[in-house]
Amino acid sequence: MVKELLRKLSDAHGVSSSEGNIRDIIRAELAGVVDEITGDTMGNLITVKRGDDFSIMLAAHMDEIGLMVQYIDDKGFIRVVPLGGWFGPVLYCQRVILHGAKGPVMGVIGAKPPHVMKEEERKKEIKIEDMFIDVGAASASEVGDLGIEIGTPITTDREYTELAGNRVTGKALDNRVGVAMLIRAMQKVKSPHTIYGVFTVQEELGLKGAKVSAYSLNPDCAIATDVTIPGDHPGIEKRDASVEMGKGPVLVLVSASGRGLMADPRMTAWLRETAEKNDIPYQLEVGTGGNTDATIIHLERGGIPSIPFSIAARYIHSPVEVVDIGDIEAGVRLLVEALKGKPAL
Repeated sequence: MVKELLRKLSDAHGVSSSEGNIRDIIRAELAGVVDEITGDTMGNLITVKRGDDFSIMLAAHMDEIGLMVQYIDDKGFIRVVPLGGWFGPVLYCQRVILHGAKGPVMGVIGAKPPHVMKEEERKKEIKIEDMFIDVGAASASEVGDLGIEIGTPITTDREYTELAGNRVTGKALDNRVGVAMLIRAMQKVKSPHTIYGVFTVQEELGLKGAKVSAYSLNPDCAIATDVTIPGDHPGIEKRDASVEMGKGPVLVLVSASGRGLMADPRMTAWLRETAEKNDIPYQLEVGTGGNTDATIIHLERGGIPSIPFSIAARYIHSPVEVVDIGDIEAGVRLLVEALKGKPAL
C-alpha cells in the first residue's frame, strides 16, 4: 500500500547529503524488481528497467530540509544553520533529533522567551540565527560525549500520522511523496522503453543531484515527481495557487513564474492524453513558487524535454505536511499508463 510505504519513508531521516537511510529503503523495495540498481559519486540512486533505445528519466529527490550544527558554546547550547528553505517561526520550540556519531540525540529548539522580550522584539520574526538547540547538556564537553560535533545533521522529531478520510500528515512529505510514487511506478511499469528511476540528492540545496544524473544518463526526456502548493485552505487564495488536494496529480506547466522551467508542450500533451484516455483525474498549474529537479534536468546536454509531475501538499517545508493518498495513487496510475508509450518528440 502507498500509505504504509509513505509512512516508512516519512519517518526515516535524510537531510541533504545524508540520504543513506532513504537509499536503503528504496534498494529494499526495488531489489529483484528492476534490472539494475547503482549509485553514483554524488549519492544519487539509479534504478533501471531495460527496454529499447528510447530512454525516459523519472526523478524524485530523497532529501528533506533540516539543520546542521554550526557551533557549540561553553554551556552546551548548540547553534545551527538551515539546510534548505525554512521559515524561522516554524522551527521555534520544535523537538529535534541530532544524528550524531554515537546515535540519535534528542533536543529542543529554544530562543529568548517572549515574556522578557521588549515590545519591538515581539513584533519581529524569530530568526534561525537567534535560536539554539538544548540537548540537556551543561557544557560543550558533555555535548561532545554524546557524539555531537560541528557538522552533525539534524531533523525534526515528528511521526507520520493518519488524518480523517484518505489524508495523512508527517515530516518530509516533500519529497518522500515523490519517492513513494516513483517506487510504486517502477514496481508496476511494463514499458517497451528504457526507464531510469533516479532518486536524487541535494535538491533542497540547489537541484544538485539531478544535474549530475541527468548529464550522465542523457535521457530522451524526463519527469520529476515532487509536491506543489494547493490553494484550498485558509490564508491562501485560489488565484495564487489554483490546485487542490484530492483532485489528482498536477502537471506543472510553469514553475517560479517562468524563472524556473516551462514544461515541454509535447510532454504535457503526452501526459494529458494518457490521463484522459484512462479516465485518471489530473490538474494543471502555472506556478509562482519554487522549482523541482525538472528545472535543472531540462537544461542538460543541450536540452532534455521535461515536466514536473507533482502532488498537492499543504504546509510544505514544515514538520506537519499534509497530502491525500488518492492523489498519489492516481499519480502512479498515470505514470504507469504513460510509460507504455512515449511523447511525440
